[in-house]
Amino acid sequence: MSLYYGRSDHPDVRARRQRQPENLNAEAAAVTTSLYRAAQQLRLQAEREVLTSRGLSWTTFSMLYDLWMFGAMETSELAASAGVSKATVSNAMKTLEKHAYCVRRRDVRDRRRTFVELTETGTETIASVLPAFHEVEKQFASPLTGEEQEILAGLLTRLGQDAHGRRME
Repeated sequence: MSLYYGRSDHPDVRARRQRQPENLNAEAAAVTTSLYRAAQQLRLQAEREVLTSRGLSWTTFSMLYDLWMFGAMETSELAASAGVSKATVSNAMKTLEKHAYCVRRRDVRDRRRTFVELTETGTETIASVLPAFHEVEKQFASPLTGEEQEILAGLLTRLGQDAHGRRME
């Protein structure tokens, strides 16, 4: 499997291959590069076709979706669920609060803890965005058969669990 895409006969590509470390696992590099590129393509397509026109970014959509699925969450839980830092949650909350999609509430027993919850407007927004977002998901996955989609989902779940485990150590 080639790590580099496109014109592999190009002199620059040949030169880069000669500079690769001897212990390079080209298959692992190809997996991570392909995964990153596919995720970026999906993110850009979803933002361009669905999210931006509704005042949402990928991050703010992810946060709204997680709150819609799981209910109110502490900011650190929301950060972990959305795969972002607490600082990113804090910045994204400015946008979400400006649009009245979410509110922050302090824990009455422990003022250090802050919870985020959807407002009615946020619930209506995520419910109206999901059908269009799902169309993007279907279009993105359409080159694969249903069986291939199941296999890929299983493999990606395994990768995510392993990566999550390594981060937790």
